[in-house]
Amino acid sequence: MYARVIVDVPSKQTNRPFDYKVPLSLFEWVEIGSRVAVRFGQRMIQGFVVELLEESDVDDRKIKSIEHVLDLQPPLTQELVKLAKWMSRKYLCNEITALQVMLPSALKAKYEKYIKLTDSTYENEFVSKNEIENEIIHFIKSKQTVEMNELLNRFPNASLTIKKMILGEILTETQNIKNRVSAKKVLMVKPPQDISLLEEYKKELSKKAHKQLEILQFFLNHPNSIQLSELSKRLNTSSSSIKALVNKKWLQIETTEIFRDPFQKHKFIKSHPLEFTEEQEKVYQSISQIIQERKQRLFLLHGVTGSGKTEVYLQTIQKCLNQNREAIVLVPEISLTPQMVERFKSRFGDLVAVLHSRLSQGERYDEWRKIQQKKVKVVIGARSAIFAPFTNIGLIIIDEEHEASYKQQDNPKYHAIEIAKKRSVAHQAVVILGSATPSLETYYESHQASMDYLSLPTRVAGRVMPPVHVVDMREELKEGNRTMFSRILHTLIEDRLNKKEQMVLLLNRRGYSTFVMCRSCGHVVSCPHCDISLTYHMNTQHLRCHYCGYAERENHTCPSCLSEHIRYFGTGTQKVEESLTSFFPGIRVIRMDVDTTTEKGSHEKWLNQFRDQKADVLLGTQMVAKGLDFPKVTLVGVIAADTVLNLPDFRASEKTFQLLTQVSGRAGRHELPGEVVIQTYNPDHYSVISASQHDYLSFMRTELQTRKKGFYPPYCKLILITFSHENINLLVRTGEIFSKYIKREQLPTVIDVLGPVASPISRKKDRYRFQCLIKYRGGWETINLVHKAVVSLEETIKQTKLQISIDVDPQMLM
Repeated sequence: MYARVIVDVPSKQTNRPFDYKVPLSLFEWVEIGSRVAVRFGQRMIQGFVVELLEESDVDDRKIKSIEHVLDLQPPLTQELVKLAKWMSRKYLCNEITALQVMLPSALKAKYEKYIKLTDSTYENEFVSKNEIENEIIHFIKSKQTVEMNELLNRFPNASLTIKKMILGEILTETQNIKNRVSAKKVLMVKPPQDISLLEEYKKELSKKAHKQLEILQFFLNHPNSIQLSELSKRLNTSSSSIKALVNKKWLQIETTEIFRDPFQKHKFIKSHPLEFTEEQEKVYQSISQIIQERKQRLFLLHGVTGSGKTEVYLQTIQKCLNQNREAIVLVPEISLTPQMVERFKSRFGDLVAVLHSRLSQGERYDEWRKIQQKKVKVVIGARSAIFAPFTNIGLIIIDEEHEASYKQQDNPKYHAIEIAKKRSVAHQAVVILGSATPSLETYYESHQASMDYLSLPTRVAGRVMPPVHVVDMREELKEGNRTMFSRILHTLIEDRLNKKEQMVLLLNRRGYSTFVMCRSCGHVVSCPHCDISLTYHMNTQHLRCHYCGYAERENHTCPSCLSEHIRYFGTGTQKVEESLTSFFPGIRVIRMDVDTTTEKGSHEKWLNQFRDQKADVLLGTQMVAKGLDFPKVTLVGVIAADTVLNLPDFRASEKTFQLLTQVSGRAGRHELPGEVVIQTYNPDHYSVISASQHDYLSFMRTELQTRKKGFYPPYCKLILITFSHENINLLVRTGEIFSKYIKREQLPTVIDVLGPVASPISRKKDRYRFQCLIKYRGGWETINLVHKAVVSLEETIKQTKLQISIDVDPQMLM
């Protein structure tokens, strides 16, 4: 038998399967989806079996054998292997990259170099004339194989000698494959099967052996195995007392594999289904019927904030579980709050696995293993949870489906919604795309034959949407208000403080000031590696680039003209926090942005403090706009609604409308009525007006007209090609060659080729960036043509190290 293997070498030359023999001893172990160790050239690397064959077209003498299988159970299902091949073609990435993204990082191979004596050195008992060489030979001989790093640590000045010994075939280099994380093992103390024996053992013990008697009594009361560390802690005893009983063979100690549980300290109170409103019942019945019939179907669930979408999700999942099928729930990373996890865990308990970036590598690995070993039926997670290795999926839910974070920015640049659609066909599953502000593409598709439209237009329990005040900050300035808080927002903050109610303030910009400028010569302090101004962070007194991480200390003189007339322009979350404490003495503020939520558990800590009313204001970037539900929040303030609106992107208006609508939805979700203040310099913009009126249809109609005029999605598909290099002339030439290649083919599916033009951020990490944007009608022809055009540039890429990034269906044009 032969296996076709995709090897762990992400390059164009190796982006194809290689044939390997399956040794007789591995016949029962090698399956499609298996992770295997194979020799590739001189190296031992991992690969994935994508096909099994009885015969191979390759000369048998040239075919190597699989060395061993790396997992007891294949980490990938046959369906996921097929999906990776489709992704490679659709997103123009290497197949190994598509396979790797489906697995937890713990299974990404770690290659370690080992050194051992060659057979001739060992057998002939080789003795060198060089004393250091003899010491190295003796050291390796005593250990048989030595890790390269250990050898270099032992002989720090002998790296050249070791290299010569390898070239002289005295030593040989080999490579081992290790997982980055292994399963957690603990010592378990186990009582005898016949618990009554413990009474007999107690009689044999001396009355002075108090701790041993206490241990035996514990097992009489709790006749189950327990971790050694837990037993010691509970009884406040040393392990020596326990081991004394083990030596008597009265108790046993076993090594057991356990799952790391990130929610071990949480107590989830069992919740029960809530009674539906008439609107919810209608939506539920529409979806439930299709689940019952085991048909594949796409639904858009368009429900205003607070309309009870989550309860619909929970009850449709239960319908799916009743059929003994599995469910995947995707939530944007910033919305995957402890509140959201609690709702699912409280309803489904241990049937739920959670996958998100705030878990440790080991915790993520164990949550993934629970899915693979069929110990859970529901997974809730961020984007990559779409690849959960379920084999009987009945339902896929994508909450906040409009979120750009469902599109991966690194290779493979997949969109989770596209993967969900593909998996739903393979499993005959239902897909629910839920949002209060659906993307225009999804809304447009839901009114075609390929997707059904469902609506929840009102909040549950008759609660009304909060009134919204739009404040023109130009008028505030004319009236002499030079602060960042409009007069009405200032008044409403004071009112909420007096009432002991809570507030959410949004500014989608972290840091203290957005840029620093010299008032004498106009010089703006910029990143030396990127075409972007540096942001001032007051707590560290550093200026920082949010694109490459470059930082420099605050300077009180201009580096260009040495003037001391330096001014900090713009507003970041740090500056808002400082102003709040200045204007409202005693106000308690929690700031949530990338800078304050880097530590493990910090996200949960801040939200718990706010829930427990230990703060008056939750201030932050867009992470405070979604997924939060606090009964005491009655005021939402948007400090600057224009931060997204001014981006050079055709989706800027849509993103502004979505963000304003989502954050407005945090107010008045319970008994207390809410209020919203939006501060803007563009009060007449249709995205701001529509958001203030909670009017999605009005916004959508205007935006669709704008898109139709400019021929942007949903009226076409896009492919963004970005070229980057240190030499700007080379970039322009290469971009023009690429653009002419696409135009020359005159494909009927290609509508337009824009560029090459400088990217909105024209330099990053010392590399200039130019881009071409292709508008096309869909289908494989254009994607295949882009692939051919890139292949035609391979010689240039090889000689100049020019980089090309291809983004099919881009979410950002930056």
